Amino acid sequence: MSREERIVLWIGIAVVVIMFSGGSGLADCPSAELTGDCFVDFEDFAVMANQWLDPYDWENLALMANQWLTSDPNIPDDMVYIPDGEFLMGDNFNEGDSDEKPVHAVSVDAFFMSKYEVTNQQYCDYLNSAFGTGVYVSGGIVYGTGNNQSYCDTSAYSSYSQISLSTGVFSVSTKAGRDMSSDPMVEVSWYGSAAYCNWRSQREGYQQCYNLSTWDCDFSKNGYRLPTEAEWEYAARGGLSGKRFPWGDTISHSQANYRSDAYYGYDVSPTRGCHPAYNDGIRPYTAPVGSFSPNGYGLYDMAGNVREWCNDWYKDTYYQSSPYSNPTGPASGGYSVLRGGCWGNQPDNCRVAFRDDIFYPGDRAYDSGFRVVLSD
Repeated sequence: MSREERIVLWIGIAVVVIMFSGGSGLADCPSAELTGDCFVDFEDFAVMANQWLDPYDWENLALMANQWLTSDPNIPDDMVYIPDGEFLMGDNFNEGDSDEKPVHAVSVDAFFMSKYEVTNQQYCDYLNSAFGTGVYVSGGIVYGTGNNQSYCDTSAYSSYSQISLSTGVFSVSTKAGRDMSSDPMVEVSWYGSAAYCNWRSQREGYQQCYNLSTWDCDFSKNGYRLPTEAEWEYAARGGLSGKRFPWGDTISHSQANYRSDAYYGYDVSPTRGCHPAYNDGIRPYTAPVGSFSPNGYGLYDMAGNVREWCNDWYKDTYYQSSPYSNPTGPASGGYSVLRGGCWGNQPDNCRVAFRDDIFYPGDRAYDSGFRVVLSD
C-alpha cells in the first residue's frame, strides 16, 4: 500500500472514530502532539478520538495522520518524518545579508531528520567503533584513516572538546561537574560529520552516501547524510510560512540557547547575554539536546545551541540561480554552509534564513555541530 493510500485510509478511520466519540474539542497543536510528550503517536490519536472536532479541523487531522503513518517502522526513533512540500526560501523580512535573497520558491521531497543534534555520546560511540580502522589520533586531533582529513578534536588538543581519549578508549568529559553526554558534539569538522553519517549508515544497514576520498555525496543512496541547505531551512520552519524563527517572529531564552541582545527588537528575552542556565564560565555554553520545545515538525534546537553543518558548498549568489526542485548547492566552493546559530550568536544569526559562511569543511569550532537526514 502506498504512502498516499495509507494516509487516506487512516484519515478515514480517524474521522469515523471521531464522529462516534464525545469530548470538548481538539487543542490547537500544529504538530498534532496532544499528550505533552513531544511525540505524535497513537496516544495522541486516542485523545483526539475522544474529542469532538467542532468545527472539524481537517488540516490538523490530515497532518496527524501523515505524521503517524508515513513513517517507516524501521526508521530509528530519533528520526522524524518531514513531508514533501514547497516553501519560500530566504529572508522574508528584508533584514538579512544579500546572500539570503532573493526569496524564491523551492520544492523538496520528503525525508527524515534527526530530532536532535548529534550528541557527544553518539559521536564518542562512533570513534570507539572506528578507532584503529576508520580513524586515528595524532596530536590530540582525530583524523580519517586513508584520507588524513581532520574529523574532530579531543580535549588533549582543545579544552573546548568534550571528548577524551585514555588508554585507547574515547569517553565524554564532564564540565563544571555536569555530564556532557547529551550535549551536542562540537569541535567537529564537515569531514568528521560526513564520516559519522557513513558509519551510522553501515551500522544500521543503509547504503553509504559519501565517498570519503572525494567527499562527494551520492543522493541516490538511502543512507545517512547531512541535510541540504534547502532541506534544513524547510525543516527548520516546521510547517510555518514566512516566519523569522522556527516558532514565530520573536525569540527569548525560554525558546533557545543563544546570546540575547536588546538591540534587536524581536529579541524579547528578559535575560540578556548568553543563556544564564548554561553560561557556567567554561565554554562551550551548550545545552543538552531537547532542552527547549520542538518546532512544528518535532525538531529540537533548530535555532541556537550549535550551528549545524549542511551538505552544501557556500556561494553568496546561489539563490539567484538555485533550482526549484531539491537544490543541492553549488558544484564546488571553498566554504561549507552552517545553519541555525549557536549559544554564542546574537538572534539575527539564529533566524531560519541566516546562512553562515565562515568555515572551511576541515574547520572545527566550539560552537558548531550537526544533525543527520535520511531520504524517504
